Amino acid sequence: MQLFYNPDISENTSQIIFTKEESRHIVKVLRKTKGDLLHITNGFGWLFTAEISVADIKNCVAIVTDSQKQPKREYQVHLAVAPTKMNDRYEWFLEKATEIGIDIITPIICDNSERRVIKTERFEKILQAAMKQSLSCYKPTLQEAIMFKDFMEQPVLGQKFIAHCEETNKKSLKKEIKPNQDITILIGPEGDFSVKEIEQAIQSQFIPVTLGNTRLRTETAAIVACHSVAFVNEL
Repeated sequence: MQLFYNPDISENTSQIIFTKEESRHIVKVLRKTKGDLLHITNGFGWLFTAEISVADIKNCVAIVTDSQKQPKREYQVHLAVAPTKMNDRYEWFLEKATEIGIDIITPIICDNSERRVIKTERFEKILQAAMKQSLSCYKPTLQEAIMFKDFMEQPVLGQKFIAHCEETNKKSLKKEIKPNQDITILIGPEGDFSVKEIEQAIQSQFIPVTLGNTRLRTETAAIVACHSVAFVNEL
């Protein structure tokens, strides 16, 4: 099954008009014709089946024949991850985390962050493509970048962890995760969190954790954390 994405449709939509780019892809690349069925999601859990009524390379139109709300996980995964110096590494994290299963992503700007300006347009396209590739009907929410100290002032529900590299008492993340509970995990920049930030997180009830015995890159640490949550919740 190939999945298309249109955030503007809802369970009440009866007809879908595709953009010029999508129309060309459907008719010319995929060679779809009138009467063929397409599968579309709005990224909010709905899966639509639509029959092509107009197979035009510039203006493809389809009639919705079925709509179903897909089940959602009982828990929410929120990763607050510092932007990496190289954008392609953060994009890799976004793609793989979407495939594994994540709900909210917040870029956090830390004391040791080398990248402090985030352009979300490209990141949104990565999330959309990964959602479609993995046949998921839920697109992760990409929040605006925020300073670490400001993130600490926001309310956070469920389990709260901070993964850092300082030689202090830390627990194993995979042993601390409890199934079917909301979870927020902080992942720092290439230079790690500062001591001040770690102390601030602990004061905000974040539990210091380790992700293993080796030192991981930011994007690798984020994927390990994301997969650990998914693995524990599969049991």
